Amino acid sequence: MSETSPPLVYDAIIIGAGFSGLCLAIRLQETGSTNFVVMEKSDGVGGVWRHNTYPGAACDIPSVLYSFSFERNPEWTRKYPPQEEIRTYLEDCVVRHGLEECLRFGTEVTSASYDESEGTWKVETADGSQFRARVVVSGVGQLDRPFLPEVPGLDSFSGPVFHSARWDHEFDARGRRIAVIGNGASAVQFVPVLAGEAGSLRVFQRSPNWIMRKRDRVFSAAYWDRRRRFPILRRAERFLTYWLLEARFPVFARGGPLSRLFERYLRRHMGRRVAPSQREVLIPDYPAGCKRILLSGDYLKALERENVSLEADGVVRIEGNRLVGGSGDSFEADAIIFATGFQTTAFLASLRVEGRDGRVLSEVWEEGAHAHLGIAVAGFPNFFLLYGPNTNLGHNSVIVMIESQVRFILEAIGRLTGSSPAKAIEVRSDAMARFDEEMRRHASGTVWTRGCRNWYTTRSGRLVNNWPLPSWRYVWRTRRLRERDFCIEDC
Repeated sequence: MSETSPPLVYDAIIIGAGFSGLCLAIRLQETGSTNFVVMEKSDGVGGVWRHNTYPGAACDIPSVLYSFSFERNPEWTRKYPPQEEIRTYLEDCVVRHGLEECLRFGTEVTSASYDESEGTWKVETADGSQFRARVVVSGVGQLDRPFLPEVPGLDSFSGPVFHSARWDHEFDARGRRIAVIGNGASAVQFVPVLAGEAGSLRVFQRSPNWIMRKRDRVFSAAYWDRRRRFPILRRAERFLTYWLLEARFPVFARGGPLSRLFERYLRRHMGRRVAPSQREVLIPDYPAGCKRILLSGDYLKALERENVSLEADGVVRIEGNRLVGGSGDSFEADAIIFATGFQTTAFLASLRVEGRDGRVLSEVWEEGAHAHLGIAVAGFPNFFLLYGPNTNLGHNSVIVMIESQVRFILEAIGRLTGSSPAKAIEVRSDAMARFDEEMRRHASGTVWTRGCRNWYTTRSGRLVNNWPLPSWRYVWRTRRLRERDFCIEDC
């Protein structure tokens, strides 16, 4: 970031330099705007793809669709991109679009408050600095804060303890006795790697997962040579991949005959790969899709290794260096790795956002986060969300959602910073209420709200993370800002 003094008032402050924040920064710059800044608490770009560096970390969406539509990546080495390639892709996007001067690293935003008299936001950071902006956009996302469950006796454990999202790369797994608490998306990727190194490894399962075969492959030189010579092939492949994934929505989310047929397929698939004695504890009894379906070709095989064991009833307590499972069995460990996911339903919990009339966002969201189109909240003018409530996908690439949100927010920013700028844009409370009711109505018909506990819903069962409709419906809904849903100037 340049050492020159910041402007008195930015047009926009973007919080977070992951996919969301960078997408908005690139598109905003393309409009000719330079009076904005991206504030990132870490030391570089990438967001979740910078922090999650555990062995085997990779995406479960095909690489051809896991990039910006306006910046397709010709350097992917395989069908499902590994973490390091995704982070490098985002770093390259910064260089190609000359965003270096717009980025402020090591800057953790702690609060944002709206000044109604001036129509600006005051943003404060952890080091005590203050900034002002016409618009504040959160690109913090849904996978920002690791979740660490409270395990009685954890303080008595003397060995290394860390979360998969904050991997300790100084830890040497060779010959060690390792306890893995949790068995979600990260565990199915790093457990096979650790299984080949550890002296012994015990997986403390919280609940079983539906697992599909990951049909990964390395791209050949000929593959990319054809796509460089004929760019239409890349466009066609992206188009076809999107619609093939989109066709899975009724199967993954809606229930009915197709879902039951899919579940029978998964049950047979896992049954052929799981020992008869383990089927009862490894094959779920909840509907397929209620939790995210995991892709792996080696996790179930890893559980069959002689040095690997499974505790199907989770961990109950820790006594010194001994972990006691729900079955009563215990395991002596040298290290504990938590693979317990993120605090996904507590949106923006790491900062205080105060809008009009002193209303606080965390209080508005006390019963569950909700926002109009997952983007705007009544009572918070000129404040927008990227990858906000009800914009995650369980079947397709979230990049599609992010680009749709960016297009929508750019229109709003244009109205606030153009030649005849409005003082404020705020979603109407009745429009937000109608959208919230629509989300609740459609959520009740999805597999995510019945049959299991997942990271998509609150403890009360409210769906706050996922978009409960096909993604193309979201793209259509966000194609433009509908003035009847928003107050422009005053609410």
